[in-house]
Amino acid sequence: MGRLAAVAATGVCALSLAACGGSDDDEAFAGKSADEVADQAVKATRQADSMHVKGRVRQEGGGLLAVDVAVDRDKNCEGTLEQQGATAQVRHTGATLYLKGDEKYWRTSLKQQAGADKIVSKIVGKWVKVPAGDEQLSGLCDKQGLLAALDEDKSERKGMSNKGSTSVDGTPAVKLTKKSDGKTWTLYVASEGKPYILKATTTGGSQPESTTFSDYNKPVKPEQPPAGNTVDLKELAAQ
Repeated sequence: MGRLAAVAATGVCALSLAACGGSDDDEAFAGKSADEVADQAVKATRQADSMHVKGRVRQEGGGLLAVDVAVDRDKNCEGTLEQQGATAQVRHTGATLYLKGDEKYWRTSLKQQAGADKIVSKIVGKWVKVPAGDEQLSGLCDKQGLLAALDEDKSERKGMSNKGSTSVDGTPAVKLTKKSDGKTWTLYVASEGKPYILKATTTGGSQPESTTFSDYNKPVKPEQPPAGNTVDLKELAAQ
C-alpha cells in the first residue's frame, strides 16, 4: 500500500503551504492578519492532545489514499485506510500496531513477499501484528510527527488571503486561501474556542485533495485485539 508515513505527511504538508500571509481581518480574529491567524492555528493544532483526521491524501507514487483515523500524542490510534477498493482497519495500542485488511489489501501489500498466497490465506479476517519499526505504517499513528510538517518550511507560508466567515460541519470558521502554481490551497480555522485547523483542501490540480480535522482532545482508546484473532506477520513470514 506504499509508504503510509509519507502519505499522511503529504496530506499535512498541504497545510504548510496554506498556512500564512495576507492582511484582511475577520471579526473573530480582529486586528490579526491571515499570517497571524494561520500561525495561531498551527500552534493550537500541534498542542492538541488528540484529533480525528479524515480525507484523501496523495502518496509518493501519485495515488490517493483515503484515511479515517483518530490519533493522539501518545501514538494511540484507530481507524481505517482505503485505496483502489482495498481496505484495512488499523489500531495502535500498547506500543503495538495491528492491521485487519481485506484480501485485496493483503495481496497488494504482500505481492513481493515469497509465499504470499499462503500467508494471505492465514491472515484475512484477523488482526495482524505489524513488525516493530515498520516505517511504512508507524508514522500514521504519530500525531506529533505528522504535524511537524506544518512548520517545515515557513517561507512557503506567505501570501494567504482571509476570505471571511464560513463553517465546517457546523463549526464556525474563517477561510484562508492561497493560489500558487495553478493550484488553490484553502485552510479553514475554527473561529470559536481554540483556533484549531478544521479542514484543508487543494484544488486546481489533476487530483483534488481534502482533509478534515475534528474531535480535538477526545480520548483515543483502541481496544487490544483478542489474542485468538491475532497473528504475528513476522512469524508467519519466517515459516
